[in-house]
Formats: sequence, C-alpha cells, structure tokens
Amino acid sequence: MDYRELDTPALIIDQEKLLDNIRFMQSYADKNHVTLRPHTKTHKMPYLAKLQEEYGAKGIAVAKVGEAEVMAANGLKDIFIANEIVGMPKLMRIMELAKTIDISFGVDSIPQVNMVEEAFEGAEKKAQVLIEIEVGENRSGVIEEKDFIDLVKHIKGCKNINLKGIFSHEGHCYSARDVDHCRELFMESQRRTLRFAKITEELGCKLETVSIGSTPSSMFDFEIMEGITELRVGTYILMDASQGNAIGNYNRCAATVLTTVISRPTEERVITDVGAKGLTMQTRNKGICATKGLGVIKGYKDAYIHEVYDEHAIIYNKELRDKVKVGDKLEIIPNHICPVCNLYDTAYMVSQGKVVGEIPISCRGKLR
Repeated sequence: MDYRELDTPALIIDQEKLLDNIRFMQSYADKNHVTLRPHTKTHKMPYLAKLQEEYGAKGIAVAKVGEAEVMAANGLKDIFIANEIVGMPKLMRIMELAKTIDISFGVDSIPQVNMVEEAFEGAEKKAQVLIEIEVGENRSGVIEEKDFIDLVKHIKGCKNINLKGIFSHEGHCYSARDVDHCRELFMESQRRTLRFAKITEELGCKLETVSIGSTPSSMFDFEIMEGITELRVGTYILMDASQGNAIGNYNRCAATVLTTVISRPTEERVITDVGAKGLTMQTRNKGICATKGLGVIKGYKDAYIHEVYDEHAIIYNKELRDKVKVGDKLEIIPNHICPVCNLYDTAYMVSQGKVVGEIPISCRGKLR
C-alpha cells in the first residue's frame, strides 16, 4: 500500500535512507579502525539492532536493563548498558542475563560498586563494568582524577567485578557553536578519555574497551585518536531535525511522523492530529543542533510546529495553509527522534513510497 494511506499518527522509516545511514557510520568506524557499538535507545527495535550488526557492528548499547532483556530475548548477544545501574533488583536481572549473553554496564562511584559486589556474590560470572568519565556534558561520570584512582583501586580489590573498560559521551557537542567548535569539543573529550585510560593502565589494569561517541561529532569525518577502541553512537541511524540542522540539510532524516490535517481555522493556522503524545515537547535551542519549534514539516520551507497540545499540532504558515485541505497528510521530522520512537508501538518501513514492513518497537516503555 501507499504509505500515505496509513492511519495517523504513524511513525515512518525510509528504508533507503536508513540503510545509507547504517553504511555511513559503519564506514566511518572502519576507516578509523574502531568497532561500532550502536546505541539502540534511539530506535528501541531489535530488528534494526540486528540489521546494524549485519552491516558490521560489534554489539549494541542500551540505556536500561529492560531494553537489554528485550534485545537479548530477540537474539542480541553482546550488550552494553551505557548507564549507571543502581539497586539490587536491576543488578540481579543483569546477573541473570550474564548467564546467556555478554553483558556489561556502567559505574561511576564506590557506593555503586559495593552494591555490584554484593549482588554478584556467588554468580557464575563476574560483573563486567566500565567506568564512565565526565568529559563536559555535566551529567554522570567521574570528574576528578583522585576519585577515579580511588574507584579503580577499589574495583581491583573486588572479587566479583571485572573492570572491562571506560566510556564517555561528548553530548555537549550538540550545543557546539559550529563545526569547528564541535571538532574542538570532540578532540578534547577524546584526550580526556584517553588520559583516564592511561591512569588505569598505570594502576596495573589492562582495558579491553575505551568507548566514546555522539552523533553530531561523528558526522563530519573527524579523526578518532589512537587508543580509542569503540564508537558508541545512536541517533545517526534515523537522524532528526536537530541532527539535520547540524549537517546543514535533512537529506539523511529517515524517520518522520505521518499526520493528518484536521482543521484550517484561520488564513495561517493549520492543525494536525499529532501532539505532545506523538512528538514530545522537546526543543533544541542552542548550537549547531538548534531547531525552530517542535518539528519540521517535510517539503515546506520554513514550516514547523509552533506548539502542541496533547493531541494537536499547531502550525502557522500561510503558504502551507493555502496548499493543504482537511484530510491531507503531512510528514513531520521530529526535533529528537529517540523519545519519539518510545511513543509508538510500531514503525512502518517504506521504500519508494510503499509500505514494505511493520516493525514492532519492542523496547518501548522499558524504563527500568
């Protein structure tokens, strides 16, 4: 069927753009002699995760234990939870996963490590952990070298834990002023990550993995420094309006939300049938990823979502209003695709305007 015959709102994926994006990032990783571990929190679909592995990815990253469980149940065998996992219920679930797959996860403090040591007492395998390094995003991760040294020494004294590596996320590159500034932030983040890797080796620990990544810093063919072993990047597979703004066009945006015009109440206002529950209210308001409004209208210059209610998108654009009628379909390129995927049960794969598949978003809602 023609994809415009789908009921709306619907999450659409352009198959050709999707595959081109997968090949693009795999080629970048291969060129720089690092493994690629896609962060599947972007799409939450085991089908796409397996497709990424088919094209050369070493394994996958996820954000939550629940996502890891779903991915493992669907045949993914090498999973890194790129997040600090705290609490006995979650750690016990990881211990269960470790019986059948290679599973690792993030740590950044001694209290958390003590929980891991206790949870894995008597386990068949040691807990496989990577220490997160804060490189400028001002989120989680170790900041001070002294604290890092104390943490590494503490892990060395644990009998139930293996320090597999370190990881960082240069998420502040989303707010870079321009491409040159993005490069500067990316290179500094790598240097800082490698500094902590060197400290680890000086403490007598050989690291298997030194992992970095974010989509904006991976789209411009920047150099990946020697000593980095893994590129961990997510949004590239589908892209979105903010990533399109970073690279200067929307040609790589594989995902859109199909929506129906339900009202034209003024000479400029158009209302469609998707709101915050299908788009989110997320904005990007600074740097190379800055966007106008809450989503770009594909195919119309300077047309975007001005505001949303729960089930309504509000557009102010006279040119668009004059061209559409009630019942017409529009496509919205979301500002940030990751939370949008989490709002849908399925995505529709489209090739040459025809629906060629329906993909379950099996990790939807797996927040624990």
